[in-house]
Amino acid sequence: MSAAGKGLAAAGIALALGAGYWLGATGRPPPPPPPAVQTAAPARTVIYYKDPGGKAEFSPDPKKDGQGRDFLPVYADEEPQAMPAAVAEPPKGKGRILYYRNPMGLADTSPVPKKDSMGMDYVPVFEGDDDGGPSVRVSIDKVQKLGVRTEAAQLRLLTRTVRAVGTMQVDERLQVVVAPKFEGYVERLRVSATGDAVRKGDILMDIYSPDLVLAQEEYLAAKKALDALPADAGGDAREAARDLVTGALSRLRNWDIPQGDLDRLKRSGVASRTLALASPATGTVLEKTVLQGQRIMPGEPLYRIADLSSLWLIADVSEQDLAVIRLGQTARATFNALPETTFTGKVTFIYPTLSAETRTAKVRIELPNPEGKLKPAFYGTVDIATTGDAHEVVAIPDSALLDSGTRKVVLVERGEGRYEPREVKTGMRADGWIAVLEGLSAGERVVVSANFLIDAESNLRAALQSFQPH
Repeated sequence: MSAAGKGLAAAGIALALGAGYWLGATGRPPPPPPPAVQTAAPARTVIYYKDPGGKAEFSPDPKKDGQGRDFLPVYADEEPQAMPAAVAEPPKGKGRILYYRNPMGLADTSPVPKKDSMGMDYVPVFEGDDDGGPSVRVSIDKVQKLGVRTEAAQLRLLTRTVRAVGTMQVDERLQVVVAPKFEGYVERLRVSATGDAVRKGDILMDIYSPDLVLAQEEYLAAKKALDALPADAGGDAREAARDLVTGALSRLRNWDIPQGDLDRLKRSGVASRTLALASPATGTVLEKTVLQGQRIMPGEPLYRIADLSSLWLIADVSEQDLAVIRLGQTARATFNALPETTFTGKVTFIYPTLSAETRTAKVRIELPNPEGKLKPAFYGTVDIATTGDAHEVVAIPDSALLDSGTRKVVLVERGEGRYEPREVKTGMRADGWIAVLEGLSAGERVVVSANFLIDAESNLRAALQSFQPH
């Protein structure tokens, strides 16, 4: 028998003897032997997951690549030397990683590690460093040194001032031209100088007109014939005579002979040799083309008279400002000739054409001129107060906006030296304020001073962190 067989036989005999002893002592069979104790394998800790194809892409949680393959777990006892800085154990005093932000300070975050277009790792943001959104932290001492100042966004009715230049012109509706409708000769010129002030009804000149004298005599003859008809004259004869009188009188009226002169003619029964031509309006003589003794023809303009108590300022407004110009807006004008005086008027008309050479449109502004200080052809500057919307909008000082050309960002104060970069959509600008259409609510405080310094510091800090050795 071999040694192994002898050992098994001895073990069997010992077991039988022990069982017999147990049975004799207790009267029942012995219990089965206890099961063998198995030692559990130590648990392994997964620190991150790496791309199954070997790419420099990692994840703190299980995920799949573009081909549907599982990312491979990396254990703490396996290759700690290959652990990326983005998913390594947080430094002492730091919590868990919340997300990863762009290393150059752009408003771009990622829930997993990644690289930007320049190959720089996104910077981890740890728990305790942020309250759930990307922000910039600046120490209180540095806030004071930088001169950081904040202001609350507020609801405002934005008023924008459009500045333009223009010249004064005569109100076209307050001009008249004196042009008789009959031929004649100027026997006496009573208003003989340009610039003279006249009132409605003032005599401008005395005109001798053979046609006018003949028309008066025709009227008197028809009137005399009508009055000479006998009482028993037929109705047709009386009607014909009456028509002659009416026709002669209508001819005088059609020549704009004043009603007073016609009444005098009826009363006196004597034709007047000359006619006193009166001014049809109150104003100033801007043009005078007639001389004493001159022969005048029907329709020839002799005077141009204008009321200068109200003038037009024709302003040239830039094409990009036309969208905010409205009728009825208030305008304030100053002129080179009167630098210490400001005149206030209203926008009354926006001309429908645009100058292709200057890219401006003309806007008419009516200015009262009761004292006669303003004169036609004055050159001046006008400020038009405009409103983009009829209702209040959320607005911030324009110094709060960081505009890169492609993105518009403001720094929102979060307290204790923390500032959140937030992208916004803006509207019109007006007198130092800018409307915020999206991204900000009324009452939120934004940085209005030293915001460029905070932005530059946060970008520099992010760039330095991205170049730390892994």
